[in-house]
Amino acid sequence: MFCLCNHDNAGRSLIGRAGIFLLLLYASSLFAESSVDNQDAEAWLVTYGPGDIYWQRFGHNAIWIRDRELGLDHVFNFGFFDFEQEKFFLRFLQGRMLYFSAARPAREEFAGYIDENRSIRAQRLDLSADQVYLLSRFLLDEVRPENRDYLYDYYRNNCSTRVRDAIDFALGGLLKTQTLPVPAAQNWRDHTRRLTVDDFWLYLGLEMGLGATVDQDINRWDEMFIPAELAESIAAVNITDAGLARPLVVEDVVLYQSSFQSPAAFPVSSWFRYLLFSLAVVLVAWLLCRMAPAGTMRAVSRTWLVIAGGFGCILLFLWFGTDHLVARFNLNLLVFNPLFIFIAFWKGHGKIQFSIISGFAALALLMTILPPEQYNLDVIAAFLPLNLAAAWGLVKAADDPRPAVTA
Repeated sequence: MFCLCNHDNAGRSLIGRAGIFLLLLYASSLFAESSVDNQDAEAWLVTYGPGDIYWQRFGHNAIWIRDRELGLDHVFNFGFFDFEQEKFFLRFLQGRMLYFSAARPAREEFAGYIDENRSIRAQRLDLSADQVYLLSRFLLDEVRPENRDYLYDYYRNNCSTRVRDAIDFALGGLLKTQTLPVPAAQNWRDHTRRLTVDDFWLYLGLEMGLGATVDQDINRWDEMFIPAELAESIAAVNITDAGLARPLVVEDVVLYQSSFQSPAAFPVSSWFRYLLFSLAVVLVAWLLCRMAPAGTMRAVSRTWLVIAGGFGCILLFLWFGTDHLVARFNLNLLVFNPLFIFIAFWKGHGKIQFSIISGFAALALLMTILPPEQYNLDVIAAFLPLNLAAAWGLVKAADDPRPAVTA
C-alpha cells in the first residue's frame, strides 16, 4: 500500500543534514544560557499544498522557527524517510516504516517546494516567549539523531499529526481540548478519496487495500492528519487571556501560490468510471474468446479467478500478517476471495462455480448497507463484473460443443 502522507524524497532529506545538526546542537546550548524573554522569537505553522507525484497528494506541513538571538531561521519537518535504511522494503511491507524528523534552513526548504510548484501557506502563532522557547526546545530535541526516528502510521502518527502534537505541547494541551469533542466533517476514507480521486489507479489501489477501520467516525483532532485540516483548525483556535479571547493565528499569508488545481472539498462519486472500464474489459475478453479456439474461455476465466484469489491472499496477509491497521476488517475479501483459486479448478459443470461466485457478489453488495458499512462501491464496480463474467465463462465453456485444441 502507498503511504498516505507527502514527504521529501530521500535525496533531499540528506542535504546538509550533518551541518544542520551541528547548528541545532549549538543553538540548543545557547538556549540554556539565554533568557526566555525573547520578543523576537516567532513560531509559524507552514502548510504545503499537494504536488503532482502520488506521495504528494495529501500535502505536507512543518513548523518554522525564527529567532534572531539564536540565529535560527529553520523549518522543522517530520516527513522524511530514507530508501537506504536497513530493511526498508521489508519494513514497508510489514507496516513498520521508520520516518524521521529534521530541520532545514527556511530559504532552502521553501525553494524546494516552489521548484515543485507546491503552494506555501504560513500562519504565525500568537505564542508567548516562554511558549516559543518551549516549542523550540521540543523541536530541537526531536531532530537529534537519537530521537528523530518514529514508527509511521498513515492516519494516527504521520508528519501532520507530529506537527499537531508539537503545537499542542506548546499550548499546554489547548488544541486537543478544543478539537477532541468536535466531530470531524469527514472520516479517514473520505479525505483519502477526495485527495486521490484524480489518479485512476492510485485511488483504486487504495480502495482495494483499505479496510473498514478507516470508515469509522473520527473527531476534529483525528482529522488533522491532513495538513490543510490542521491549518484550518489552527485558524479557528482561540486563546483566553485575562478573560478575553484572541485568535491563535495572528498572521496568515501565502508565500507561494501553486498553479495546481485545488483538490475537491468532499469525495465525489467515481464508481461509474470503474464500472465502464470493467464492462469494456469484459466485452473485449468475450470478443477475443469468440474468435479464439475452444478452451480459451475456460483458460481466461480460470486465470482471472486465480488473480482475484491471489489479491485476496494479499488482503488477508495485510490484515493478519502485518501492522497495517488500515487494512483490517476489509470487506473487499468478498470481491477478492482466496477460495476463488480453488473454485477456478473445481471439477464438474461450471454452474457450481457460478452459483458460489454469484453468492459472494450478492453478499458484497448487501454489505454496502450493513455494518461495518465499509465504502467499497468503486472496488465492486471495477471487479464484480469481472468475477461474474469469469464464472459465466466457466458455464459456457462446459457447454461449448467445439472440441478443445490440444498441443
